Amino acid sequence: KSIIHKVDPRFKIIFTGIFIAMLFVADGFVGLGVGLFFVLGAFLLSRIPLKLMLKSLKPILPIIIFTSIMNVLFVKSGKVLVHFWIITITTNGISTAIFMMIRIAALIIGTSLLTYTTSPIVLTDAIERLLSPLKLFKIPVHDFAMIMTIALRFIPTLIEETDKIMSAQKARGADLESGNLIQRAKALIPIFIPLFVSSFSRATDLALAMECRCYHGGEGRTRMKQLKAMVRDYIAFFVIVGFLALVIVINKIPVLV
Repeated sequence: KSIIHKVDPRFKIIFTGIFIAMLFVADGFVGLGVGLFFVLGAFLLSRIPLKLMLKSLKPILPIIIFTSIMNVLFVKSGKVLVHFWIITITTNGISTAIFMMIRIAALIIGTSLLTYTTSPIVLTDAIERLLSPLKLFKIPVHDFAMIMTIALRFIPTLIEETDKIMSAQKARGADLESGNLIQRAKALIPIFIPLFVSSFSRATDLALAMECRCYHGGEGRTRMKQLKAMVRDYIAFFVIVGFLALVIVINKIPVLV
């Protein structure tokens, strides 16, 4: 495993929050470049293939394109490059569009690094440990973490169940792809109904199984793997805080903003 995989998951969550703050604090391309340099360096240290990084960007590609187009069309300040009818494209519009594209891409890459290097069970355990002070206010932190764990665990199961139902409906002659938007929405009803029935049935079976195993919440429960902070975790913390401080300093320099 790489050094990123060995970092305490509690620190990974904190690092992700600091990294997001770093991206939104940056006022210019230089500060944004510092954040991008950090996340690319973390990806290289994690030894995750480049195709996985690009794969994480694929789902939000339409959002990136839409955001860029909106910035190009609605930012009117700066030197005018193109003016046609009501469409005006300026230098500031293009620079803002590029800036937002880089910020969104870096945001998705950085957050996906957390999920690529941490299993869902360990991640929810880390969230529970971070939120443990809320127990003083009688907030059921363990129940919240257990709900997250179960939800993440059953996402692949629900996807597989949906594929099976869609295949069965197509075998019965159901048309799920043609027609207008309303017709397609109506065609999904025969899929959603059995999916909901199956989901509630699985939830009932899981609840009975947990009761049969005498599950009564987090009180008195132990963990097979204990989370322990190491020296490398604190070093990494000071490194990312240093990057955040560097971005803040860059924002104070007018020439670099």
